[in-house]
Amino acid sequence: MRKFIKLVTVLALIVASSVSNASLTERVLIVLTSHSTLGNTDMKTGFWLPELTHPYYEFKKAGYAIDVASIEGGMAPLDALAFEEPDPYHQKFLNDAELMAKVMRTIPIASIDPTDYSVVLYSGGSGPMWDFTNNEHIQRISTAIYESNGIVSALCHGNAALTNIKLSNGKYLIEGKNVAAFTNEEEESLGQIDIIPYLLQDKLIERGANHVYGKAWEENTVVDGRLFTGQNPASAQKLSQEIIEYMQKNKDM
Repeated sequence: MRKFIKLVTVLALIVASSVSNASLTERVLIVLTSHSTLGNTDMKTGFWLPELTHPYYEFKKAGYAIDVASIEGGMAPLDALAFEEPDPYHQKFLNDAELMAKVMRTIPIASIDPTDYSVVLYSGGSGPMWDFTNNEHIQRISTAIYESNGIVSALCHGNAALTNIKLSNGKYLIEGKNVAAFTNEEEESLGQIDIIPYLLQDKLIERGANHVYGKAWEENTVVDGRLFTGQNPASAQKLSQEIIEYMQKNKDM
C-alpha cells in the first residue's frame, strides 16, 4: 500500500511539474496577411515565406510555443514568388507537416486573446499593406501585449500593422520611436509605387516614428525598448534572435 501511495505521489508530482512547465512556456503569435491580390492588378500576393519560416524556426529552437494567425483565419495566401529565391528553409517548410497545418488553418485574429502571448510578430509580404493598416484586432492585440510589458514586432511590409496602433494614452505606439521598415527605394525596385495604397516609410514618419534607413535588401533591424522592427526579408532571422535574447534576459516581463 505504501509503495502504491508513493507511486501515485511521484506521478502526481510529474504531472504537476509538466503542467507548471507548460504554463511557463512563453507564447509567440505570428500574424500573416489574408490579402492575396496586388491592388487592382491581376497579380497575386500574400505573405513572404522567409518572414514566417526564419522567425518560426528561431522561436521553436529556443523552446517557445508559436501560434500562427491571420486576418481572416484559415488558409493564408503564400506569395509564390518567394520560391524563386534560394532559401535554406523552403524545403524544410514543405516537409514540415506541423507548420504547413498552421498556415493552412491559421487562427482568425478576431479570436486571439492577447493575454496568452508575450510577443506578437507581424510578418511581411505585400498583402499587409491592404489588411494590416486599419485592423481593429491588430490595434486591440498590440496595445494589450505592449502595455502588459510584452513585445510588439514587425518585419518588412508587416510594419503596416504599426501605422495606426494607439496606446491607451491616445498616442501612436511608434511616436518618437526608432523603426526599420520596407523603404521607398525597395518599393520602387519592386515596381509597386503606383499599386500599393501608400508608402510605408512615409506613413511611419507621418505618425511620428524615426525611420532608420538601411541599404536596400540588406539586413537592418532596430530595437527601441519593446518595439522590434526589421526592414526586409534579410532582417527576419536577426530580428527574431534579438527578440529571443530580450526575452531570455527579461524572463519576468
